[in-house]
Amino acid sequence: MEDAAIVELYLKRDESAIAATAKKYSSRLRKLALGILSDPGTAEECENDTYLRAWELIPPHEPRSCLFPFLGRITRHLAIDRLRREQSRKRSGNCLELTREIAECIPGGERAEEALEAEALRQSIDAFLAACSEEQRRLFVRRYWFFDSIPELSRRYGLSQSKVKTTLFRLREKLRERLEAEGYIL
Repeated sequence: MEDAAIVELYLKRDESAIAATAKKYSSRLRKLALGILSDPGTAEECENDTYLRAWELIPPHEPRSCLFPFLGRITRHLAIDRLRREQSRKRSGNCLELTREIAECIPGGERAEEALEAEALRQSIDAFLAACSEEQRRLFVRRYWFFDSIPELSRRYGLSQSKVKTTLFRLREKLRERLEAEGYIL
């Protein structure tokens, strides 16, 4: 079933929308959550919570042409929130390492005004990624959005782990330089 048809089911408040969503995206959403949480049971819970959250958010949102990114963002946020709760009890995990890596080159903070700057930052990062080669862009997104491990990236793209690490390091440095040049304080 096409995304637009699934969204129409949500808009009509037809519960079969959830089944259609699960049929089309279950494995991808669970893999995304599993990459963050490393626990199949918890990843399944996040996937199910994603369907509930989508039910609550559609309407007012109508992601007819971008349903998976919409769902993926929900899943990612749910999984990260779950991981933070778990790690507040025990400090470890891949997510903290990745957060530290990317936090070194992306500004962040807690001021309310920064929410207004979020769109400009998103556009800067999008422009940075658009200027990268396809391989660099894929590595960056798979690592920092999907939380793929270095060995997974190495296997997926047929690169050595050393090349993957070096490429990601250089991309983070270039992103940091670009953002600093645009006036972001890191």
